[in-house]
Amino acid sequence: MSKRILFTDLDGTLLNDEKKITPGNQAAIDEALENGHIIVITTGRPLVSALIQAERLGLVKKGCYAIAYNGSQIYDIYHKKTIYGRTLSRELAAPIFAEAAKRQLYIQTYNASHILTEHDGPELQHYTKTILIPYHIIENISDALTEDPYKLIAIDLNNHQKLLDFQKEVLSKYEGTLDTFFSDDAFLEIVPTGISKGFAVRWMCDYLGIPLENSVAAGDAQNDISMIEAACVGAVMCNAFPGIAEHGNYITKADNNHDGVAEIIHRFILKDTH
Repeated sequence: MSKRILFTDLDGTLLNDEKKITPGNQAAIDEALENGHIIVITTGRPLVSALIQAERLGLVKKGCYAIAYNGSQIYDIYHKKTIYGRTLSRELAAPIFAEAAKRQLYIQTYNASHILTEHDGPELQHYTKTILIPYHIIENISDALTEDPYKLIAIDLNNHQKLLDFQKEVLSKYEGTLDTFFSDDAFLEIVPTGISKGFAVRWMCDYLGIPLENSVAAGDAQNDISMIEAACVGAVMCNAFPGIAEHGNYITKADNNHDGVAEIIHRFILKDTH
């Protein structure tokens, strides 16, 4: 039996709308691991949040990995070590934060354990309700960052155009240094250039010696497109955001509330065992 690898997004994919895993998805994940396959949580969340979810899902066994910050950090959960990391320069954070402040746009970054932001507000409260990690409100981002961050994220819950303008007018000046894309209409992700979930898929397959033709990716949002295109099987959730389905080669019949990832696992990961 060939070893296969599943890269699965969390929100809107592996997790249901209540941010929990369905029993069917849990059983399929467990069966895949028992049969020697690899499961990779692949998320835009910071690593500390991804690991909270991994613990809840029982994804702490041999063969469990986490791709965090949309690919900026890759972590071996079983051996508890970072196996890949690429960061943004701390010197970039201050001018980008300053430009966001001029536009009254909320922006944040991270250290190893906390969200770091200069302003509290509805955006922060909305974000932390899902991500479940603590935050520090700091006076100056330059003073607060003691290490280069893995990503920044700008958030506007009501005005997508404001984020588009920021992306075009400010962040385009840093082309070749950073990349930007949306994980949903409210979240503008800012990562080191070349970083994406698709990059992480290719890197992981090479690192583990698993042929790319044995890879499966499951996702539902814009920041999943690169991994859906990179994997041999690009599975798009039927509940995906508009425009995502055209990038995959399989669309689930079941959504994230009804064992959609289990459908993918049984069809493509466990196909030799059924």
